Amino acid sequence: MSKKLNDEEVKSLKGQGYILQNDKEHFVCRVITVDGTLTPDKGKKIFQIADKYGEGHVNFTTRLTVEIPGIKYEDIDKVKKELKEVGLYAGGTGPRVRPVVSCKGTVCNFGLLDTQELNRRIHERFYLGWYNVTLPHKFKIGVGGCPNNCIKPNLNDLGIMGQRKPKVDKDLCSGCKKCGVESACRVKAAKVVDGEIQIDFDKCNNCGLCIDKCHFDAIELDKEGVKIFIGGKWGKATRVGTDLNKIFTQDEALDIIEKAILYYRENGITTERFGDMVDRIGSDEVQKALIGDEILDRKEEILSGDKHTKRGYSC
Repeated sequence: MSKKLNDEEVKSLKGQGYILQNDKEHFVCRVITVDGTLTPDKGKKIFQIADKYGEGHVNFTTRLTVEIPGIKYEDIDKVKKELKEVGLYAGGTGPRVRPVVSCKGTVCNFGLLDTQELNRRIHERFYLGWYNVTLPHKFKIGVGGCPNNCIKPNLNDLGIMGQRKPKVDKDLCSGCKKCGVESACRVKAAKVVDGEIQIDFDKCNNCGLCIDKCHFDAIELDKEGVKIFIGGKWGKATRVGTDLNKIFTQDEALDIIEKAILYYRENGITTERFGDMVDRIGSDEVQKALIGDEILDRKEEILSGDKHTKRGYSC
């Protein structure tokens, strides 16, 4: 590195998505991929930059961003310019809403919603729209297409999971000896008892696989939408997210995200993770605030000021 950078300069670059490597000489550029996809021109540009300014290869993070290692400080402005040529940018660091991660529910046979489209909506509204909102710590959002839980939405600060809840029309059930519904249920929630199909909703995870499996249409769609988890995290101290125990529409889920971010900014302690705040305050109290709308009335007040900007934040 031709220029000796002070701690504030290194911190500033990290906030822009350029992270100092262990050798203290080069930077990793963290490139944001919206909904985990790249068009050919964007992919080509990333590899060109890696070959021209980096180590000639890239790495993919668990949140589907792309990291280009080996960039010199004096080349950072050139990298920014070339990324901008194809609509790309670095980021994904700091005490703010992080890049949204989603599974491939858009194309997966088990997908119950267009996860990538919902990812884009969340990215536009909260990653870009709230980028300058400083939070107590990072805030990760995950979108899963079904209860298969591939991207672990229940281990994100806020997780969304596709849901299709079935219901039984007993008048249409013929009590088949070989029941297609019972065979389709992977969690053994559906079972024929005394010649009638029954669903144990304490076991049912609303995957929707049973809904079209009855030859006599005894299983219908009751409600379709998403489940929401709050306060999940993995790492050294794992916390499984608290289930809000309701099926929401996608628009309702977006509003819950907004209320969660506002609540976190107002009530979280600097450097405290969202899940730790939920445990400290109490999940019932937090859920009550997120289901209600009172906090939205104080949105401007909560977002004003420099709360959480003086910190010992490090990751």
